Amino acid sequence: MKTVTKALWASAFACAVLPFAAFAQSNDSAYCTALGDKYNTYVLSSGGRSHNTAPPDVATAISKCSSDPASAIPVLEKTLNNAKVSLPARS
Repeated sequence: MKTVTKALWASAFACAVLPFAAFAQSNDSAYCTALGDKYNTYVLSSGGRSHNTAPPDVATAISKCSSDPASAIPVLEKTLNNAKVSLPARS
């Protein structure tokens, strides 16, 4: 009986927590995309006057925004901070 009760509690917990985890990942993905947009606008294009390419680590981070935003965000935040570009608001 204890095993069944534990399994039911574990299932209930998973059902309650998973939607929040997906929402958090969605927020991270949106924030990561906003960081990439800021990079493209203010660093890469320098206001539309330059035709530079992003360094490999930054290009990789931007491409990972939808699949792995947790690893991409620190790279993009550091790059924008180094360029003295303000970070977008994080929801």
